[in-house]
Amino acid sequence: MVPRSENHVRLGILLVFLPIASILAVASSTGGQERATDDSWIEMFNGKDLAGWVVNEAKDSVRVEDGALVTNGPRAHAFFVGADGKADFTNFEFQAEVKTEKNANSGIYFHTKFLEEGWPDKGYEAQVNNTHSDPKKTGGLYAVKDNFHTPVEDGEWFLYEIRVKGRTIELKINGQTITEYTEEENLNRPERQLDHGTIALQAHDPGSKVYYRNLKIRKLPD
Repeated sequence: MVPRSENHVRLGILLVFLPIASILAVASSTGGQERATDDSWIEMFNGKDLAGWVVNEAKDSVRVEDGALVTNGPRAHAFFVGADGKADFTNFEFQAEVKTEKNANSGIYFHTKFLEEGWPDKGYEAQVNNTHSDPKKTGGLYAVKDNFHTPVEDGEWFLYEIRVKGRTIELKINGQTITEYTEEENLNRPERQLDHGTIALQAHDPGSKVYYRNLKIRKLPD
């Protein structure tokens, strides 16, 4: 066994002869990966206005209150179009902090596209509902793989995560996987099928109020 003091001397000699760039690369390799990952996130909401979003139908049903994007009022959907108006995602990770009031009902659509009126007819819906009369609760893939047990309470902020990779969809609430679904090949269900598209937030009805903040998304490799 080499004495600890001798080990320290040898390490010091090694560092003297290593190029400075190599030392920095070793010291920052993990942190560098984390920074690169963080940089790939797209911030979807600035907390001030609806820049990057387009609302159909009842436009007043989607608004900004105290730094949160709020859905409350007659049916409407807010579609994320991004700074260039061309937001489009295939494989992705999405995160948002969400808070519901009593009897609230909403949804996060993905792989969807803008339409002038009606319920989005393309893509999937991640359900947001903790105490509304609809039995399909938060964390379920609406009408495809539903969740019937409320994972969180009204009036509390919770983290909603959606991940799509290949043919698999994963929905997490506060870090816990609630729903995982793998779409079968040759699925004959064109209105609810993985493809590509954007994100949409739902204003369900006047008695429903849901808050969204810190929305972000990043593309995953094919």
